[in-house]
Amino acid sequence: MTDSTALSTSPRLLDQVRGKIRLKHYSIRTEQAYLDWIKRFICHYGKRHPNEMGAREVEEFLTWLAVEGRVAASTQNQAKSALLFLYREVLGADLPWLENVEQAKTPKRLPVVLTQAEVQALLPRLSGTHWLVASLLYGSGMRLMEALRLRVKDVELSRKEILIRDGKGAKDRVTMLPTTLLNPLKAHLLKVKALHDQDIAEGFGEVYLPHALDRKYPNAAREWGWQYVFPSGNRAVDPRSGAVRRHHVQDQAVQRAVKQAVRDAGLVKPATPHTLRHSFATHLLQAGYDIRTVQELLGHSDVTTTMIYTHVLNCGGRGVKSPLDME
Repeated sequence: MTDSTALSTSPRLLDQVRGKIRLKHYSIRTEQAYLDWIKRFICHYGKRHPNEMGAREVEEFLTWLAVEGRVAASTQNQAKSALLFLYREVLGADLPWLENVEQAKTPKRLPVVLTQAEVQALLPRLSGTHWLVASLLYGSGMRLMEALRLRVKDVELSRKEILIRDGKGAKDRVTMLPTTLLNPLKAHLLKVKALHDQDIAEGFGEVYLPHALDRKYPNAAREWGWQYVFPSGNRAVDPRSGAVRRHHVQDQAVQRAVKQAVRDAGLVKPATPHTLRHSFATHLLQAGYDIRTVQELLGHSDVTTTMIYTHVLNCGGRGVKSPLDME
C-alpha cells in the first residue's frame, strides 16, 4: 500500500477507532490520547497502514519511546494500550505478548505531602470555585477530575457525604463531606441553580450524561440533579454529539490557580491539586485512623497502594533516634 493510499484510508481508520471507543464508553480524554498515539505510530513508520505492520513494529516503536524518547513509564503504557486497542478492537488482530519491549523504568518516588500548616497557608490564597474545589480535595481525598465531575444528586448535604461515581477503575465509593464546607457549598449550589434556571429559560440547560443514559431517560439531561456541581462559566459545543451544553470547569484552570497559590504562599514543594489528596491521606493516618478506612476513602483496590503514605508516620528515619541526638 502506498503512502498516498494510507493517507486516504487513515481518516476512515480513525473513524473506526472513534466508533469502537465510544461503543465502549471510554472518556473523551482517552479517545483523544489513543488517537494521538495511533497517528504518531503511523507517522513513525512513514505513514504505513497498520494492517501492513504488526507485533514487531509495535515492539520497536514502544522500545524506541523508552530508549530514544526517554518517556515516562506511564506514557509508554498509555501508548501500548492505544496500539493494542487498535489491533485487537479495530483491526481484529491479537498481537503476541510483547515480551521484547524495553520497559521505561517507573521511578519509586514518595508523594509530595504538605504539612497541615502548609495547607492552611495554601488554601486562603485561592478564591471562589477554585477554593471550594481545592478544599474538597483536601477535605475528602477526591481526585481532581472526580471533584469536577460531581453531579448535584451525588452530594448528600444532610448526611455530610459525597458519592463518587465511576471513579478510577470504574468504581463507585463514598467519602465524607467536611462540615466546614457545608455552608459554602450550599451557597455555591444556589448560584449554580440560578445559572441552570437561566439556561433552561434560554432554551438550553442540558448536560452530558454517561453511558447513553440520555436515550434511556430523555429528560434527565435537563434535570437539576444531573447538573455538574462545578459547571463551566460558558456553554460549549459537545465535540461528540454537537449539542450545546454546559460542561464542568476545566481541570487546567484549577491546576493553574493552585500553582499560583503555591507561589503566593511561598511554598517550596512542587504542590499540585493531587498533592491535596496525598495530604488528606497522610494527615488521616497521622491522626490515628485505620489504614483500611483510609484505603476505602481513597478508592484504592489494594492496601499496599495506601501504605505509601505511612512513610511519614515514624518521623526521623522510621522512628530511629539519631546518634547525634543521643545523650
